[in-house]
Amino acid sequence: MSSRTIHSAEDARRIAKRRLPWMVFDYIDGAAGNETGARRNRNALDAITLTPKILRDVSERSIVTNLFGVKTKCPFGIAPMGMCNLSAPGADLMLARLAAEKKVPLGVSTVASTPLEQMIEEAEGNAWFQLYFSGDGQRTFKLVDRAKAAGYQTLVLTVDVPEVGRRPRELRHGFTMPFRMGHRQVFDFAMHPRWSLSTLLAGRPDMANFLMEGFEFDRTESRAKANWETLRALRDRWPGKLVVKGVLDPEDAKALKDHGVDGVQVSNHGARQLSSSPSPIQALPAIRQELGADYPVLLDSGIRSGEDILKALITGADFVFLGRILQFAIAANGEEGLRQLWGVLETELSSAMAMVGLTETP
Repeated sequence: MSSRTIHSAEDARRIAKRRLPWMVFDYIDGAAGNETGARRNRNALDAITLTPKILRDVSERSIVTNLFGVKTKCPFGIAPMGMCNLSAPGADLMLARLAAEKKVPLGVSTVASTPLEQMIEEAEGNAWFQLYFSGDGQRTFKLVDRAKAAGYQTLVLTVDVPEVGRRPRELRHGFTMPFRMGHRQVFDFAMHPRWSLSTLLAGRPDMANFLMEGFEFDRTESRAKANWETLRALRDRWPGKLVVKGVLDPEDAKALKDHGVDGVQVSNHGARQLSSSPSPIQALPAIRQELGADYPVLLDSGIRSGEDILKALITGADFVFLGRILQFAIAANGEEGLRQLWGVLETELSSAMAMVGLTETP
């Protein structure tokens, strides 16, 4: 059996850690502060138990679900992630092809390595555009108009990054976007020649959506000016579905609903922003109670298995999004690795449903 065969998300991470430059691995894997938030995400999910139910006919099971009236082949999709092509050349398009096949939403990041127009085309329309508000908003609203023109039906406003969180692992490696090469980075890349050569041949990943606008994106630029007026202006400008991502407080969730937002995504940005933030799975029940049973509530952060997905659905999420583990799968074994891990997650979810007596997703 190949050493790159993936049987779990941890397999993908372990192989990726060996294959990626340290700087790139720690950018994908790292979290804010002393990373207690990432551990809290994991511990909160581990603390939830699923009670087996016996002697129920679960021989026929379905993981198909509906999201905003669209049928998806499974109740989990692809979270927006910046600079995915760092994990392997063409990673963005691998994710887009998977989204097209599974009919699940692909979150296309503001700072994707591939233009937003190409991403929705490759995903065959199964793509949501994720938006960061930055500066005075002028460039932000240009991207909104581009997304509308490209055919996006859902916009995801990420609101939990008023300032970029301090991630010591990135800082120790001198990680910046775009890359600035020094002797430490050169040595790091030289120690990982397979990744370095493939990346060199494909060309350095850049933030494609900004290159097309003719300016560089400043990752450290403040996004702190965004307020409720910003949201109202965006709601007026965007005719499709509007999701707000980065919600952890029930009062905030209720205010978003009252402002005409179509769904909220309970998330702490994978613990990459505020080390002390609660885990989304802990925040989920109160938010669900505040918003009612029929309002779309999505969740990401810390999900590592099909059982985790089922826990989130049972706890109150309508749909779950996966992030860094997909990049690890790509780094481990390219598109084949991505499909291996996705298949593992589907199998784990279906099997866990059988154990607890479910034939359909909650």
